[in-house]
Amino acid sequence: MPRILIISPNWIGDAVMAQPLLQRLRAMHPGRPIDVLAPPPVAPVWRQMREVDDVIQTTFRHGALQLRERWRLARELKRRGYAEAYVLPNTLKYALIPWLAGIARRIGYKGESRYGLINVMHHDDVPPRPMVPFYAALANAPEAPLAPAPRPALQVTPEQAAAACVKAGLAAGRPLVVFAPGAEFGSAKRWPPGHFAALAQAIVAHVPLAQVALLGSPKDRAVCDEIVAALQDTAAAPAVSNVAGQTSLAEAVALIGHSAAVVSNDSGLLHVASSLDRPVVAIYGPTDPDHAPPFSTVAAALSLRLDCSPCRQRECPLGHHDCMRKLDAALVWHTLQPMLPAAVPA
Repeated sequence: MPRILIISPNWIGDAVMAQPLLQRLRAMHPGRPIDVLAPPPVAPVWRQMREVDDVIQTTFRHGALQLRERWRLARELKRRGYAEAYVLPNTLKYALIPWLAGIARRIGYKGESRYGLINVMHHDDVPPRPMVPFYAALANAPEAPLAPAPRPALQVTPEQAAAACVKAGLAAGRPLVVFAPGAEFGSAKRWPPGHFAALAQAIVAHVPLAQVALLGSPKDRAVCDEIVAALQDTAAAPAVSNVAGQTSLAEAVALIGHSAAVVSNDSGLLHVASSLDRPVVAIYGPTDPDHAPPFSTVAAALSLRLDCSPCRQRECPLGHHDCMRKLDAALVWHTLQPMLPAAVPA
């Protein structure tokens, strides 16, 4: 039976928000295998999706054309027998792969002179749609009317959650609140470490058995260390664990799936939490909460919506970072506290 190929975005959050596309494709073609071509940092997320039959990891360097490697990969894909490919990255380099592989239908959005490489061309609205319906629309014809998109959904097994707790040194029987203080995009998207520390103190005071896990990549380790340092000599300090960079992405996903609530910057882990339907408080500064909002059943998107935001800059161009600094811990705690009793026994 002909297979379907999904060419993954390079970001964790985008991969999560693309999952409703797979839900639609599975409903439209229930017997056809769906494979995903993904970079190694994103591949673990796709493996948590029930619609995915196989994940093929790429070996491309960021920004490099590597035409010989793309040609070699295309020959491998041709042998697997794909009838259509959905090219989610909006670049010429990734559109080359299904064209070289001779895949008949190559679906994607207009971008980077891809005419011919993409032969089922979609066009985005102005202003652009939120990311979930943006990707989900690719399942239908370009001229089809827009339809509500399903919610992204990852899955975590109890065995995965238990193993991740052991790896992170967390007690599986105690309530867990996850903080995601990092942001790959840049420092402007990070809520100040002191605010995270103040929030941790409020959580532990309200739920004495609570434990707080700081999750992220090795790049986020330093900012998480700042949170731990700010908690030194406080009653909350023993309850806070910095495991950024010490868990794999798959283990971080499992910990989020096990958590009672998640507080996150606008990052990939925010969208992982939403897709696992965890109660979420999402903190936005330089980015637009309407573009990639949380979609959990219980969720809040916090933004001061200052005149200077969303600036979409990696660092605050005005130097004051007011969009994050003035969004204080008391406001986030006021939003988070009602979420905790439903998920965490006080």
